[in-house]
Amino acid sequence: MKVEVLAVLDCPNAEPAVLQVRRALDTLGLHDTEVTRRVITDQQQAERAGFTGSPTILLNGRDPFAEPGRPAGLACRVYRTTHGFAGTPDPGLLLQALETTSPS
Repeated sequence: MKVEVLAVLDCPNAEPAVLQVRRALDTLGLHDTEVTRRVITDQQQAERAGFTGSPTILLNGRDPFAEPGRPAGLACRVYRTTHGFAGTPDPGLLLQALETTSPS
């Protein structure tokens, strides 16, 4: 499985997102799965990557938290969680997304 965290430079939620993904992968026994990071620096990169805010988590190139109609762009991202809005996804939903993503 390819796991990538995309963020703008100096995003305060990028590292917490990487750590959250790493914990979720470890919980699922996917200890050898690499989590790569990529900095998005301009609108063209955002559009090519499907980046709708920082941080964006891609699983096999797909954003499991994508909201239909949300445009690509250089902005902060807010996730809906069971405890309200946050800068990283709901841990349970992240686990679920990882479980349903087939390895590539």
